[in-house]
This record gives sequence, C-alpha cells and structure tokens, in this order.
Amino acid sequence: MDEAKAAAPARLVRDSFTMPAEDFALVDVLKARGLQVQRPVKKSELLRAGLHALSGLSPQALAKALDALAPVKAGRPKKK
Repeated sequence: MDEAKAAAPARLVRDSFTMPAEDFALVDVLKARGLQVQRPVKKSELLRAGLHALSGLSPQALAKALDALAPVKAGRPKKK
C-alpha cells in the first residue's frame, strides 16, 4: 500500500468564537514575535499551540490559568 494513501489527512473543523479585544491584540503581538525568528504564524497555529501548551499543565495549573481570564459573555455580539 502506498504510504501517501495510508496517512489520511486530519479532519478539519471550522468554528468561531468571541474574545476580548485585548486578548485578540495578543494575536498580532505573537505573530510579530514569530517573525522575529523568521517564522510566519497563523492565528490557527497560535490557537493550536496554546491548546497543546495548556494540555501539558496539571489540573491545578490549568484552573489557575483559566481563573486569570476575565469572564466573557457567551454568544455572538449584537449587530450594530
């Protein structure tokens, strides 16, 4: 069997979410830091890297990181 056929591509899932503007601004900061080391970064890569980093935390450390976040109202913002 051909190796290219054996390794099926990962199933991709599209989603959307809301976050405070200050947190969203961190995306640009982290993208710029990636460019400092000649590594262009996509928003989805930052999200995925963050998830992988969080998955390595102990349950207590994860709870502490989550508790440090400002609460965000669930749902989509009203259209103006």
